[in-house]
Amino acid sequence: MSANLLNTVIGVLLLSFPLFAQNRTQSRSDLVSFGQNAAIAALNFQQGDAAGFNRARDNFTAEGWKDFLKHMEGFLDEKGAPTFTSSFVASRDATVVDQKEGVLHLRIPGTLTQSSKIGKTTYKAAIEVDVLRSPAKIQRLEQVTCVGSSTACQ
Repeated sequence: MSANLLNTVIGVLLLSFPLFAQNRTQSRSDLVSFGQNAAIAALNFQQGDAAGFNRARDNFTAEGWKDFLKHMEGFLDEKGAPTFTSSFVASRDATVVDQKEGVLHLRIPGTLTQSSKIGKTTYKAAIEVDVLRSPAKIQRLEQVTCVGSSTACQ
């Protein structure tokens, strides 16, 4: 077997392994899609469901998850389950607000509904998300509630 053919065969084999394929840089549209889907999934959880709430953790950097949990302080029980139900529905696809140093900043407008045994509240809101390019992970997720003539939710 010639050296060129052997190199080609080895290259094809290496690219076929998922571990090596994951190291390839994702396209901008793939990152936007990942950021939108992961952020929305993180804000959709059921009261009392710790496992469901924590499924989102894999989509965050360690620091990003820690910051997300800070916003949940006082709203998680002793087992780490949310004490309310949350649902976010996007009103349109994510918009790229900024891109620098391997981080994509997205804004996703929509409606956030939070409910518990006490009641239910619906807000016009937006999700601000910073997505690391490689590996694709949420570095920051912030919920913004919009009132009056706020432009963040448009």
